[in-house]
Amino acid sequence: MSMIKRAIAVSLLCVAVAGSAVPPPQRWLRSWASSQQIPEPNNALPEADLKDATLRQIVRISTGGQQVRVIFSNAFGTEPLRIDAAHVALSAGGPTSKIDPASDHALTFDGAPEVTIPAGASYASDLVQLRVPALTSLAITLHLPDAPARQTSHPGSRATSYVIHGNKVRDVELTGAKTIDHWYQIAGVDVLAGYEGSAVVTLGDSITDGNGSTTNGNDRWPDRLADRLQASPATRKVSVLNHGIGGGRLLLDGLGPNALARFDRDVLAQTGVRYLIVLEGVNDLGTFTRDAPQSPEAHAALVRRIIGAYRQIVTRARAAGIKAIGATILPYGGNDYYHPDAQNEADRQAINAWIRERGNFDAVVDFDAVMRDPKNPMRMRADVDKGDHLHPSVAGHRAMGDAVPLSLFK
Repeated sequence: MSMIKRAIAVSLLCVAVAGSAVPPPQRWLRSWASSQQIPEPNNALPEADLKDATLRQIVRISTGGQQVRVIFSNAFGTEPLRIDAAHVALSAGGPTSKIDPASDHALTFDGAPEVTIPAGASYASDLVQLRVPALTSLAITLHLPDAPARQTSHPGSRATSYVIHGNKVRDVELTGAKTIDHWYQIAGVDVLAGYEGSAVVTLGDSITDGNGSTTNGNDRWPDRLADRLQASPATRKVSVLNHGIGGGRLLLDGLGPNALARFDRDVLAQTGVRYLIVLEGVNDLGTFTRDAPQSPEAHAALVRRIIGAYRQIVTRARAAGIKAIGATILPYGGNDYYHPDAQNEADRQAINAWIRERGNFDAVVDFDAVMRDPKNPMRMRADVDKGDHLHPSVAGHRAMGDAVPLSLFK
């Protein structure tokens, strides 16, 4: 063998050996998230409560990992937000402010123990070495020296948070803290996962947000979907991100921004997202005639606009390489708030027919077929109805979570 050939062979061998030692690629994957909004007055904390205040908030992640980072939000703040201390730890479990002290880690931001987040922005902490098993509850604790100029929140947390004066981010338990069932200034938790990890965003209204589920029970339909994904070896690397907002609509703002307005932040900006389930539209239909009847022409125009909004969502998702899954709108006949009539039902049926039509979405989850009363399709089945004929019960959330085929994510 010539000297040149021998040198080439040795070089190739070295490359092969070095290549075999390279660890598999990893990337950040969002494992928990919530939609941000301005809290309505009855859900906002008094300014005095948030001056020199420690907030401890409990969230349940879906996929696990060995390293985590926390994303804080000042999305609706009108001035910079200063957080001068923050920690993350495993929750001790159950509705308590107590943490597992052995897991407690101080968070840093670009190596510093504090951060000032510009108005309208979010900010990710540095990573911390913390083993978090799938479906684990984390306690995120932060100290605010001054109250936000305007709060950024997710009122529909269905999880108890704790607020107390003073810097107590290191305390194992916040004894004497005020309790509130809302989240403030937190937007997400990322885990460092294998490159094949992916996230599914559930974009919706109060049904997705968990109305009818149990506070601190983690039994919303997206939670049930996460449980099922983690129970199957084929889908354990798929996380579920709940981006439901109470009163959410496609076309108009409700308690929070409309679906098209929040699409970039709640879908495209979520790390690792590859799937999207859209369950929106019942509030557009209900509010349309809640206060006064509308003409047939106006009904037809509303249906066209709702379908147009779906088309926009599908187009933007596909452009980002995200599989767009349409979910049919649940029946809401008998609801006293919206009091739908035959024309409202015709609108819902027309929209659901479009969702089911092949090619409009990349796949369909037919929640309507699962939840409707076969004897009266305008209404939800009694055994899955919360009682207001609009929101599912705990059993209804479970039925919805069970109705999503896991094959969509393989």
